[in-house]
Amino acid sequence: MNRYFGDAPIIVDRTCDAREAHGPNRLLLCLAFGIIAAVSGVADAKAQEAEPRSYTNTPVGLNFLISGYVHSEGKIAFDPDSAIADAKFHSDAGVLAYVRSFDVWGQSAKFDVIVPVSSFAAQGSLNGHPREREMSGFGDPRFRVSVNLFGAPALSAKDFASYRQDLIVGVSLQVSAPLGQYDDSKLLNLGNNRWSFKPELGISKAWGPWTFEVAPSVTFFSDNTDFFGGNTFSQSPIYAVQGHILYTFQSGIWMALDGIYFAGGRTALNGAKSDNEQANTRAGFTLALPIDRQNSLKLSASTGITTRTGSEFSAVGIGWQYRWGDAVGH
Repeated sequence: MNRYFGDAPIIVDRTCDAREAHGPNRLLLCLAFGIIAAVSGVADAKAQEAEPRSYTNTPVGLNFLISGYVHSEGKIAFDPDSAIADAKFHSDAGVLAYVRSFDVWGQSAKFDVIVPVSSFAAQGSLNGHPREREMSGFGDPRFRVSVNLFGAPALSAKDFASYRQDLIVGVSLQVSAPLGQYDDSKLLNLGNNRWSFKPELGISKAWGPWTFEVAPSVTFFSDNTDFFGGNTFSQSPIYAVQGHILYTFQSGIWMALDGIYFAGGRTALNGAKSDNEQANTRAGFTLALPIDRQNSLKLSASTGITTRTGSEFSAVGIGWQYRWGDAVGH
């Protein structure tokens, strides 16, 4: 359930206020395009963080409570002619999530609720003048329904003991709601003041202790019509594909090598399009350590490999998972 560990909003802005947004200022366009594209890529960590075992079969009737922490630091990649330079950040992000497994048409399914909270500091220069920004609070909550279509039957704990994975095919839809902290007088916010919708296809194939996974997805965004003093900010879809190579030990410990490529996300302010389309890759590592039937720990690390525009950062995280329900203890 690595999907829960990765929110890390970023960028620079200290002295800007809403009055600056009304002038036909190319600098404002650079700020708006660069900052929000970067923030969207990291604050919406679902677009940049790999999620191994998202479609693994799980006994029905289980509940999961998950808490996690991630430290991230890095820089923002802007177009060469941008007035923004040396933009760097560090972020501490936490998340609390609840997951419920259930039966859909004889196949296993899950429902997730994810609430992120973040604090960060960022600094850089704008036309040679230093700028900085610090912020903490809640981001936009996310809701996700995952349904396996093939290879992951809905099973009780007793029947699940004899289950062995072969090929699993599943789908999911994640929705981000505009309920996070937002101030229209600031370029940077923890909340995005817009909806996002992410449908995804997941394929997982096991060969003994090895599992290979691939999951293509696309994220659609509604417009933010109250951006920086009443402007309209829009963003094209972000297309992504992630892959994982996992190895599971007899003890239940598993580890994964993770990779993700994502592209798109071109932004526009009041209909004027930018030249900030993303084409970025990231790689990471995940290690899961079961403690007992109800508790487990997860360690993760990731870094950027190539970045056209947007955020280029490294992150390390730790997560704790507690499970309960009818299947636990059988």
